[in-house]
Amino acid sequence: MRETVPKTTEQVRAAEVIASLCLATDLAMGIPFEHGLHATLVTMRLCKSLDADQETLSRTYYACLLMYAGCTVDGEVRSEIFGGSLTDHHTHRQFGSRVESLSGVVGAVPSPDANLPHRAWEVVTRLPRAARFISGHFAPLCEVAGMLAERLGVPKSIHEMFPVLTERWDGKSVLKRARGDEIPLPLRIIHVGRDAAYQRLIGDDAYVKEVVRSRSGKAFDPDVVSIFLDNAEEVLGPTEPPTTAWEDVLDAEPQPQLMLYGPAIDRALRAMGAFSDLVSPYLSGHSSGVADLAATAAELHGFADDEVKAIRRAGFVHDIGRTAVSSRVWNKPGSLTADEREQARLHPYHTERVLSRSPFLAQIGSIAIAHHERLDGSGYHRVLDVTSLSPASRLLAAADAFQSKIEPRPYREALSPEKATSTLADKAKQGGFDPAMVTAVAEAAGQKPPTIERPGGLTERELEVLGLLARGHQTKQIARHLEISPKTVDRHIQNSYRKLGVSSRAAATLFAAENGLVSR
Repeated sequence: MRETVPKTTEQVRAAEVIASLCLATDLAMGIPFEHGLHATLVTMRLCKSLDADQETLSRTYYACLLMYAGCTVDGEVRSEIFGGSLTDHHTHRQFGSRVESLSGVVGAVPSPDANLPHRAWEVVTRLPRAARFISGHFAPLCEVAGMLAERLGVPKSIHEMFPVLTERWDGKSVLKRARGDEIPLPLRIIHVGRDAAYQRLIGDDAYVKEVVRSRSGKAFDPDVVSIFLDNAEEVLGPTEPPTTAWEDVLDAEPQPQLMLYGPAIDRALRAMGAFSDLVSPYLSGHSSGVADLAATAAELHGFADDEVKAIRRAGFVHDIGRTAVSSRVWNKPGSLTADEREQARLHPYHTERVLSRSPFLAQIGSIAIAHHERLDGSGYHRVLDVTSLSPASRLLAAADAFQSKIEPRPYREALSPEKATSTLADKAKQGGFDPAMVTAVAEAAGQKPPTIERPGGLTERELEVLGLLARGHQTKQIARHLEISPKTVDRHIQNSYRKLGVSSRAAATLFAAENGLVSR
């Protein structure tokens, strides 16, 4: 089951990456954060109650974490049809009878804030399309989930199960691809474990057991249900789970641990980016486009090889938090409401939530989450300024902005590369982007480097030094902050004074204040 280890020292546990993607699926589904992790723990305890062999344990573990990896499929169409949440209305009914499942679909069609007559009208007019959507949704969901699983590095014995991910024991599924023992045992276990964990969000343990019992021999393997019912309290675990399930889920990974090496790491991160881009057809290829552009620009700018690698990887995953925001927002052709704007502005925060659990991903996450920050403090979500933004973060921000502008959006056509370069150059002149990074991105995109005049003819480093000087920092403090020598700082200060025609800190501070540089 394990692949041959390549000759490279760079490695990361696949469970870290896969569990992080599981967190993103929680956001995309609109279910409590870490629910997928808790559900995996429930499912693994059910495995042990079944005395499952090591192969079954391993296949169940990774497939359970990846069960909803296809949930961003058809986001645009889904947002057009359903005014409510399919998760709230349908997920707990998806393994029920056909009537139960249909009632969940009907409940999700109307807008929750509409009055009763309008809700009835929405159901009548949208239900036929909703039915067609459901019937055509599962095939691409299974296909994409399997493709992502393969790209995330799991063995063939795992990702080859995904075509029958949504099958039922009685064969009465939408796709009708398998029934009974034709469904791999790991999936039969996952169906019971995942459903039991979700039902526990709704009711107590007695309710959970009754729901699972009612589905025995229908959606679920009766033998798996029987073992679950005999061991329900142990399988479900404490009613008040730990604050975080992250460490418990990593500890639950069967041995030997699945590892990702070298290029496999990048392939997995590219897959995470593709998952997030599926929330809107306007975002197709965005994350990989940003990653490749930023990496090329980093090489041109002279970043070290390790920094180039980190920037590329941050580009892959920088928008994973988009999944927390409805496709309805990303696909809206008109102006966003204040609430919608706030949702959109929070997507870097959600990126941080997804990446922060994994020590490996947290390292590149520090770059990724700052892609909407600006040097003058006008960005989001933390409203950082130049004193807090690393060169890598500044470069990724410029690359993301450029890539976004040359892609179409529902509210505008794509800009030409020339126009995108000009727009970024203007923003750099106004203090938003690092001019050096805009230049590098423009060159990486095959554009003529723009001419960006700095205030007073100062270099970017001199602007940094001047900004810190104006905030009251002493020479040694500036040196420590910028990781350069005090002698170099003093040289920058004297060069700045000469260019500005001043001779004192007070005069330099006045210039900085007048040109909006103090925040730098």
